[in-house]
Amino acid sequence: MPKLVLASKNKGKLRELQELLRGTGWETVSLAMFPAMPPVVEDGATFAENAVKKAQATSAFTGEWALADDSGLEVDALNGAPGVYSARFAGEHGDDAANNRRLLRELAGVPFAERTARFRCVMALASPTGRVWTTEGTCEGRIGFEPRGENGFGYDPLFVLASGQTMAELPETEKNRISHRARAMAAMGRLLKELAMGMEQGN
Repeated sequence: MPKLVLASKNKGKLRELQELLRGTGWETVSLAMFPAMPPVVEDGATFAENAVKKAQATSAFTGEWALADDSGLEVDALNGAPGVYSARFAGEHGDDAANNRRLLRELAGVPFAERTARFRCVMALASPTGRVWTTEGTCEGRIGFEPRGENGFGYDPLFVLASGQTMAELPETEKNRISHRARAMAAMGRLLKELAMGMEQGN
């Protein structure tokens, strides 16, 4: 079974990716297995640039196939912000509570109908030879007025779906069916299955 390094140390994201990758024919390992790898500076102007950079850097360092994603929240009333800065919107990378508080401050006074937003995810797969494939997925919703739900991570407690539930109120199985990451992975999963099959056949 070929090995695939998931270019993330975010436990919530890793859990989602590993679940979404079941049945694709790859053995998945976390980037945490390679502690000597230096951090990749995510200085791209788009999710795609950051995802490709992370995947290529991880593959080059480990000598393995690597899968990276860059994803975030785009809020229409904020002209697409936080966008590529989603994980560090409040300053410190990965402080979900602080990011959510800043988002609520930025949207103070904006009515619910105008709080349209989407999660966007770009997946990038890099081979040890340097070749790259990308896929993309989005999930539409609105930003609520207070966090709700105990599941998920990031902006999930504020992201209200058409059903009225926040992403954080969904069971993990349901989130993995409709999320931006799931939609990007659906196309990537088909590609990974084809690649794994080709390797088994010696192509």
